[in-house]
Amino acid sequence: MTKFLVIGSNSFSGSHFVSEALLAGYEVYGVSRSKEIDNIFLPYTWYSKEIENTKQFHFQKIDLNNQIPELIDLINDFKPIYIVNFAAQGMVAESWLNPIHWYRTNLISQVQLHDELRKMTFIKKYVHVTTPEVYGSTDKGWIKENIQFNPTTPYAVSRAACDLHLLSFYKAYDFPVVFTRAANVYGPGQQLYRIIPRTLLSALTKKTMKLHGGGLSERSFIHIKDVVRATLELSIKAEPGSTWHLSTEDSIQIKDLVRKICKLTNADFDKIVEVNDERLGKDQSYLLDSRKVRKEFSWKDEISLNNGLLDTLGWVENNLKSLEQMNWDYIHKL
Repeated sequence: MTKFLVIGSNSFSGSHFVSEALLAGYEVYGVSRSKEIDNIFLPYTWYSKEIENTKQFHFQKIDLNNQIPELIDLINDFKPIYIVNFAAQGMVAESWLNPIHWYRTNLISQVQLHDELRKMTFIKKYVHVTTPEVYGSTDKGWIKENIQFNPTTPYAVSRAACDLHLLSFYKAYDFPVVFTRAANVYGPGQQLYRIIPRTLLSALTKKTMKLHGGGLSERSFIHIKDVVRATLELSIKAEPGSTWHLSTEDSIQIKDLVRKICKLTNADFDKIVEVNDERLGKDQSYLLDSRKVRKEFSWKDEISLNNGLLDTLGWVENNLKSLEQMNWDYIHKL
């Protein structure tokens, strides 16, 4: 059976990818620095009836910053053909407060890991799930995969540096890395502090939320199912050294997104929204040209923003009693 190792399997995108790979019949080993969280946030637990053999999934708690030797031992024992890495310290604004934590997780520990992985001949593909933040703000329109990096925050700099490091390993060692960048991913199971679930929760409970900078920044939102479907195919078929954008062809200002959610839930925008100052280093837009993956793999996004919001709303409503008891704000983990 074809084997996948998913690093960051408890993350929003990582857990959805695990589900996609299991439903496709692959054996998957997941590792994350935290133990498996509430099933509300683990999509691969939602499809136990559809997954023919639940023994296809294995999990081990491993901290990338402190347990590289344990992770290397696991990889040598499991011998995955494909490795997909979702692990990263996220949250752009908070990266200004403790930049060393972002550089340690997103760069230093990654380099240590990659220097061991490049010696493993059984690995056919290493998929590095990175971010459009490396480009900085895409104010001149939709950008292609070959545009120059221009990161503007500690988070973005840490991700850009790791991407360049991996590219050097591809050129020097033929390390089979493939890069994916998606913006902005959403869907059921997403962290509650992200804009879509946070707005849905505020709309349903009538609790106020902060809208930084009045929500004037522009984003293109893509449903997680469209993203992981493409990521799985790229893991198997994409050429090493290649980069792929995964995006819709539409964009929306954040304030208009919030208004759309308010209309969907019959909430009063003016009563739940509290306008705050813009965050430091906030990029105006991330608009990714995805024609490359559409042309070469006949991929397309299939879930519209309206349908995706309904899908996410259903998840929030079905789990509202539990979600109300949880912390809706970002909590930094060392």
